[in-house]
Amino acid sequence: MSATPPEARKLLVVEDDSGLQAQLKWAYDDYQVLIAGDHDSAVDLLRAEEPDVVTLDLGLPPEPDGTREGFRVLKAILDAKPDTKVIVVSGHGERASALAAIASGAWDFYQKPIDIEELGLIVRRAFHVRDLEVENSRLSEQGTTDNRVLGGMITGAPEMVKVARTIERVADLDVSVMLLGASGTGKELLARGLHEASARRDGAFVAINCAAIPESLLESELFGHEKGAFTGAVKTTEGKIELAHGGTLFLDEVGDIPLPLQVKLLRFLQERTIERIGGRKAIAVDTRIVCATHRDLDAMIADGSFRDDLYYRLAEMVVKIPTLAGRPGDAVLLARHFLHQYAPTMNPAVRGFAPDALHAIDEARWPGNVRELENRIKRAVIMADGKLVTKGDLDLARAANENEGDEAAWLNLRSAREAADRVAIRRAMTQSEGNISSAAKLLGISRPTLYDLLKQYRMQA
Repeated sequence: MSATPPEARKLLVVEDDSGLQAQLKWAYDDYQVLIAGDHDSAVDLLRAEEPDVVTLDLGLPPEPDGTREGFRVLKAILDAKPDTKVIVVSGHGERASALAAIASGAWDFYQKPIDIEELGLIVRRAFHVRDLEVENSRLSEQGTTDNRVLGGMITGAPEMVKVARTIERVADLDVSVMLLGASGTGKELLARGLHEASARRDGAFVAINCAAIPESLLESELFGHEKGAFTGAVKTTEGKIELAHGGTLFLDEVGDIPLPLQVKLLRFLQERTIERIGGRKAIAVDTRIVCATHRDLDAMIADGSFRDDLYYRLAEMVVKIPTLAGRPGDAVLLARHFLHQYAPTMNPAVRGFAPDALHAIDEARWPGNVRELENRIKRAVIMADGKLVTKGDLDLARAANENEGDEAAWLNLRSAREAADRVAIRRAMTQSEGNISSAAKLLGISRPTLYDLLKQYRMQA
């Protein structure tokens, strides 16, 4: 990471005492020090020079013995440039005011009398943190992310990380895996990730959507056919099971396989041999089956439309994939990824999202899950007129109901509070791109309180 040269860094000192102004300017000769003595000059310098760090004395004229003007300056700074690191300087007995300033978005505080060296350490740390934020933003714009798990899936949600870890653990085991989840949740991406994490990675990964192929053609697609087996069979053709020999066959929407074909698939799973349509020779095939469906197979087994013996062969390991609404924070994370993916070619002027757009994305239910989100972001990038995608560009109505999730399973208020805290914290951390101060501001709490909650719930900052 390349840090900004010290002499190029701008430090705004908001202080009405002329003697202290001179002392601080002399002490921070490594920086470009800007001096302001009141609200208006501080705001003018902030807008003109855009300093990354500000030291702010809460006692400013016309009430140097009060804090009202200091808080007014703090609000103006954060409204104009929310990523500014504001270090509040307070007098004796004003610790409560300093803590209130932290709760309002200040980055840190220091009590008078001022120790130049100690305050200097806080200032240097503030610039260092700002360097890290700038670098993280740059990497994000380049598409670099640390939120990739199995198969390149992007997630920051513990629910999805747990799914990925489960699949990784069974990748090298000779078991059939069934992925259960709604459409658009990334079942094929996880299946491909399983294949790449297994010893079969050098073999073929073959995918087939059983719901997208007419019933009359599905048997031929899976098992192949011999030349002359039926009208139009002008040559011998291998089926998908054979093509995946030594690798993995992904059967998407396996619940749509008709009963007669279920029998033939079960025979393959039992004997590991197939017969092409029109053929009389058993062909040994070493293919691992991974399947997925969004349908309720238990209900299908109960009404006789899906064989229970086939289910037990296919579902030696069942993995349930959460919906996008059940992965708090991931919608914003994925939206940023899709914007950086499509904007360079579809609308290069677009650089990010407006706050109202991020809020709408986070609040939406996304019944079509990641697939719906991707399509919506692609459209918004095309339609955006400015540098930022707005809520209007998304054409997305705010979800009427909050995600109820597992509320019925909560046993007491403590567990309900913890679950709600975790969801809110993950969303705030995602929207603020990991910035503790910004996340705390979104949550309406102080930075120390957020740190305490992260530690209490064992969540990563």
